[in-house]
Order: sequence, then C-alpha cells, then structure tokens
Amino acid sequence: MTPTAHGLVGVTDAGAFLARLTRLDPAALVRMRPATDPAHTALWARLPWQVLVTRAVRGAGPGDATVVAADLLAVLTDGGDGLPPRRDAEWRWPLPSRPGRVVETVTAQEMVRVAGAAAGTLRTAVTRPVGERAVRDALLDHVPIVVTRAGEAPIEVPQRLVQAIVRMGFLGRPALSTPESVQVRVEGVWIGLSAPYGTAWLRSVSDFSIRPRAGHTNG
Repeated sequence: MTPTAHGLVGVTDAGAFLARLTRLDPAALVRMRPATDPAHTALWARLPWQVLVTRAVRGAGPGDATVVAADLLAVLTDGGDGLPPRRDAEWRWPLPSRPGRVVETVTAQEMVRVAGAAAGTLRTAVTRPVGERAVRDALLDHVPIVVTRAGEAPIEVPQRLVQAIVRMGFLGRPALSTPESVQVRVEGVWIGLSAPYGTAWLRSVSDFSIRPRAGHTNG
C-alpha cells in the first residue's frame, strides 16, 4: 500500500456505511483509524444530530486520516485505491478512548419499535402549527430507554442514539425468529449503543457544557 492509498478492501462494508452517511449529510467527513484487528479499519463519522457512529471494515487503511465521505465512496465505487484529499484539520470531535463496558442488552426488535414510534410521532406533529425542527429536536432528546443498576446512577439512552443505529443500518434486518441484541455501553462521559453492524456514541448531557477545543482534536 502506498502512502496515498486508502487501504480498504472491497466496497461492501465501507460502501454501506458511506452511502447511508452521505444520504444523511452529503458533506459529511469520515475519519479512518486503525482498528483493534490490524486487518480492519474503523470508520468514524458525526451525524447531523450530534451522534458519532463507527464501523470496522476490511483493510488496513491509511493510518489516521480524515476525508470527505462522498469522495471516498466515489473512489470505492469506481474500484480505485487512491486516498481522496485529506481534511484532517476539519475533524474537531473527540472519540471514546475505549469500547467501554456493557451495562445492558436490548433486542433489535425493541430498538426498531422505539425508532418507529418516534417517526410516527414526528409525521403527526409536523401537520400541526408547531415548528418541525423544534418537534424533531424534542423527539431526539426524548429518553425511551433507562438502564438502572443497583448502586449506580441511571443511564439514559436518548432517541438520538436509537435513530443513529437504525438509520445507519447497524441493526441489519432483525428477524423475529433470531433476535439480535444491542448492547448499551458506557465509557467515561460517553453512552453508546453497539449493534451487529456498528456502534453509535453520544456524550452524556452533563458534558455538553464543555467548550470544544480549538483545532484538531484527536480522540
């Protein structure tokens, strides 16, 4: 692999991630970082509703590099191996330092149900004289899942995380006969949902008041 190659293998896994990401945000950045398995690369991106999403895909990757997701998708679709122009300085979001610990598991069917209920509420609400954006933000902030464990503070899982794993396709196609599980994870100030095909992370609400650091933040 040359220093200017993206180092990913095939288009299936990475292409699915990038295609869904660019539908949600055509200008989205994607950060490629070495995964725990040296034969894979972790793709990271930030969704428009403040959630970080990640998926491990095949290929050693270029190291730590940030590019425009649409550019990388175009290269992969064309079968090329070149790395699009780097945009490292534009990535300004910290990342969880570790996978975190599992505190609860929830079925994929329950996640689909929760996400679907919110979508139905939004469709109904936007027909009323209320700003669509205000309704959307209120729904995203709603907490449909609360994990309680003896001796620990409750862990709130907002709709933002649920929507992230559903809309990024991280659940796959859960079948009732073989229910998949989604792990609720915590890592410091981060809350995560780890699904079969990717993970979504969000900083806890109490941490939102911290000002972002200037320049490139390496998570």
